[in-house]
Amino acid sequence: MDNSYLALRVKELRNQKGMSQEFLAEESGLSLRTIQRIEKGESNPTDESLKRLANALNVSPDDLIDWSVKEDKKYLTYLNLSALTFLFFPLLGILIPFILWTSKKGKIKNSNKLGKDLINFEITWTILLFFIPVILFLISKIGLTDKITLSTIFMVIGFLYFINLISILLNTFRISNDKEVIYLPHIKFLK
Repeated sequence: MDNSYLALRVKELRNQKGMSQEFLAEESGLSLRTIQRIEKGESNPTDESLKRLANALNVSPDDLIDWSVKEDKKYLTYLNLSALTFLFFPLLGILIPFILWTSKKGKIKNSNKLGKDLINFEITWTILLFFIPVILFLISKIGLTDKITLSTIFMVIGFLYFINLISILLNTFRISNDKEVIYLPHIKFLK
């Protein structure tokens, strides 16, 4: 939701109807401070607050909100780069992009596809990161091969980290050049 549009719209409608901020607060059941924050664009009101404001102003909630989908390449880049948090802890590479994606889902052009593809890739990568070393260790323990050593397992883990890092960086360049992101391999957990 665009707070600046909402701020202008509420103030404009309030003035058209000859209402003071105090009267609007009274009619909507919201505090005067909340009305002031909304009109300054400092507050992101809840759905309930929007309904109350709309009722007090005799308009529909859709008349208060700019629902248009925005283009924001900078946000898409931040969303993509947020997956680099996997370098600190693998699950952060899923959690941080998920939080960013859900906060702007449907509001920014291409964010849904990027968010889903990125999170699906990170989940797949995390599963591989944990299971491939375990499988290699088990293969060496049951005697199928003697060539799997601890250094081999660390090399596989390093290779997985390298693949993740390169995928994120390449897709950052793809975003900046207005090309579609490609995250492979990924299992479609989010559809």
